[in-house]
Amino acid sequence: MSPVPAIDQAALPADVRSAAPQTRARYQAALSFERQLTTVLAKQLSSTAGEALGSGAYAQLLPEALADAVTAAGGLGLARGLAGLGAPASGEEAA
Repeated sequence: MSPVPAIDQAALPADVRSAAPQTRARYQAALSFERQLTTVLAKQLSSTAGEALGSGAYAQLLPEALADAVTAAGGLGLARGLAGLGAPASGEEAA
């Protein structure tokens, strides 16, 4: 398992960026968990794809690359609930 890449602060929702350091840390931990979950799901998906993805070295990198891209785009949307933040205020985007 590779180390979790740093989370770009600009990718965090506005309410999380302006929150207390403990809240930001909780959200980042939840987003890291979300990334690991995405990696596991992508690995399962690629294992069921069989030969469609091929067996080269690049095929093994796809789950990690997908998880990194999803996380960089704000995640799956689970981190807010996992961090105990609830729904964003009206008019704010979640990520």
